[in-house]
Amino acid sequence: MGAAYFYHLTHRPLEAALPALLEKSLAAGWRVTVRGVDPQRMEWLDQKLWLGADDGFLPHGLAGGAHDALQPVLLTVAEGLTNGTSCLMSVDGAPVSADETKRLERVCILFDGQDPQAVDHARGQWKALAGAGCAAQYWSEASGRWEKKAET
Repeated sequence: MGAAYFYHLTHRPLEAALPALLEKSLAAGWRVTVRGVDPQRMEWLDQKLWLGADDGFLPHGLAGGAHDALQPVLLTVAEGLTNGTSCLMSVDGAPVSADETKRLERVCILFDGQDPQAVDHARGQWKALAGAGCAAQYWSEASGRWEKKAET
């Protein structure tokens, strides 16, 4: 049974925090789906991931291509999981179900700590997932590095 990890972004924007989490997930041998809510935002994020560190390469693709099922990291707005996903990363308030959380190795919910609506939405997701019996952890970077602040 998996767990939902909530990442409260306060020091770094999504495009800076996401690559490190993706690299750790790939190092664990997981295939990752990054689920968003706006196709244009996902295209923007795709471009940001291609322009990553000069000394690294983060293999990924934007959903809708001929090889979606082969992508180690697939960016999408769809609710399905098509690339053998072990880890789902929700950005910008994308939905996550309790079934997905229980079935996958890990669900990561990244939310902007500077946006009160995003914080409220993440709180609602925490309550829904924890209420459905899912394990959950809350991580904050308020100190400048990730620290676990709560767990169910």
